[in-house]
Amino acid sequence: MKQIIFAFSFMVLFSTCSSNIEDVSDNDHLENEAQTKPNILLIIADDFGLDACPGYDIGTIKPSMPHLQTLMNTGVTFNNVWSNPTCTPTRAGILTGKYGIHTNVLKVDDPLSTSEVSIQKYLDNNTNEAYEHAVIGKWHLSRTASHPNDMGVTYFAGTTGGGVPSYTNWTLNTNGTTSTSSEYVTSKLTDLAINWLDNQTKPWFLWLAYNAPHTPFHLPPANLHSQGSLSTDQNNIDSNPLPYYMAALEAMDTEIGRLLDSMTLDERENTIIIFVGDNGSPNQVTQVYNSRRSKGSVYQGGVNVPMIVSGKNVSRMNSSENALINTTDLFATIADIAETGTTEIHNSISFKGLLTSENATSRDYVYTEVGNDDGTSDVTIRNTTHKYILFGDGTEALFDLTENPLETPNLLNANQLPLGNSDSIVKDMLISELQNITN
Repeated sequence: MKQIIFAFSFMVLFSTCSSNIEDVSDNDHLENEAQTKPNILLIIADDFGLDACPGYDIGTIKPSMPHLQTLMNTGVTFNNVWSNPTCTPTRAGILTGKYGIHTNVLKVDDPLSTSEVSIQKYLDNNTNEAYEHAVIGKWHLSRTASHPNDMGVTYFAGTTGGGVPSYTNWTLNTNGTTSTSSEYVTSKLTDLAINWLDNQTKPWFLWLAYNAPHTPFHLPPANLHSQGSLSTDQNNIDSNPLPYYMAALEAMDTEIGRLLDSMTLDERENTIIIFVGDNGSPNQVTQVYNSRRSKGSVYQGGVNVPMIVSGKNVSRMNSSENALINTTDLFATIADIAETGTTEIHNSISFKGLLTSENATSRDYVYTEVGNDDGTSDVTIRNTTHKYILFGDGTEALFDLTENPLETPNLLNANQLPLGNSDSIVKDMLISELQNITN
């Protein structure tokens, strides 16, 4: 009898141990799977066009940005990325993967409806909440203090408006609670990012949106830039803002370096970094582009922005890429990187393949828009060679960007020769595709 009881007890014990071993094995598998998911760091610079960015051949005066240059050297620099020409619509497009015509966010300060599904919510729903996520920095999608959290952002710390009145006197919103900060905003946002990262135990997605180099033009702390002993007199700043704009960019680069240096080696090696501008340089500091064809316009100076991707699973090193990309594509790309299985959604197409192969498929056309105060919109579309613009007043423009990247002359100008057959065919193709997008 004792032998039977002993045998039964042994079987129960073995069964329990086997179950525990299986549970531990399952947990280890889940942990290992989580650890293989890459961290995603999206850095957005505010009002940063190609003309001010190192590594692009537009513009002659460039800031010293060694950390950004390192990302270029170890990753892919994209030449034909289109954003919207102003802050709010670009951010809404990244957050939702939709053009402004589908979210009604077409111009500065247009509020984004909380009925839209943000990339943060999308990751939660499609990765079984495998990612922790935060937005630190400029939001500019609603004046409501709780709006980032209402959109599904777990942790928000930054500014909800379009700019700060001063880089050393501004309102910090932390998950809906506001306070006044006197810390240099670029450095404070970096501190907040470092502190948040220090507390993460899961894969993470950090949306870090610097206010720099957006106005007000100013002189950053001396240890953050290399522009020399500039005057702090406001009249001097107003009369010659370019070196102050460059100083703000250098300060941002210094702080990006501090953020990256704060990571452990393992964390850094498991992180993919996406750096992008939200629109072109403002007219006060634009180079090469006509000042009326900079930020706020659908000309190249307003919509063609820098983007660099480096880090985890980016095998193309020091590569230059001419594929057509819209900033809305960041939604699908981030979802793709996070292994959701999504490669295309709404108006967003993943460009993840371009991080490993220059032969990966890409868009045939890229589109963007800006709303006007009278209720009309300027809309534009391009293919690999030509760009067509339909302005809100009904006027049109067509440019051969291969021949005239600065968009002169307008091939539809009455003073120009009639369109050649090839230009005419391309124009009709662009108009047809534009109608498919906007109708």
